[in-house]
Amino acid sequence: MPVSAAGRARLLFIAVRNILQIAMTLGKKLARLRVLEGHARGLGRELTQTEVAQGVRELGGQISQSYVSQLENGARVHMTSNTRLLLARFFSVHPGHLVDDPDDAPEPMLSIKPRRQMDDDIDLWLIEASEQFRRDPELSRALVQIAKHDQSRECLILLGAIVENKILIQRLVERLTPPPATTRKRRRASDEEA
Repeated sequence: MPVSAAGRARLLFIAVRNILQIAMTLGKKLARLRVLEGHARGLGRELTQTEVAQGVRELGGQISQSYVSQLENGARVHMTSNTRLLLARFFSVHPGHLVDDPDDAPEPMLSIKPRRQMDDDIDLWLIEASEQFRRDPELSRALVQIAKHDQSRECLILLGAIVENKILIQRLVERLTPPPATTRKRRRASDEEA
């Protein structure tokens, strides 16, 4: 399910802010941006390097999948300013973000984070988890849905409260789980006989 332009912008903003808080190489940043861009586009997976190259071509630029791969794996450590601008435009980030961070970049403080920062961290964590569980489409989709919600922290706290009540969770699972496909076929057959 596609994400609105505002939702996409929010996810990318969250991503860039979190990516930049950790000293990272250009390659790691590009790989993480591909994951986030794929989810922001509603694909439920990361964009492939080929899709990035095609997207850059649609913007009027020229870049190959192998070039993106070389940037990500560190085989190519520098890119032209034109390529940097094209990739920044494609990922909707500032061109200055697409460089290696210095090794001596300060580590983020482990103090209590402001509420908005904590919400952004939760959203990024959920998106990364959805990518990790992409082989389970229902779970992956549920994690992205929570991340897209304006109050994802509250959603998780509510889920925790629901799970504590075993009777309630059992009733919800019974009500919200669709019947098996065989049951549906039997119902249709009985409807046709009537």
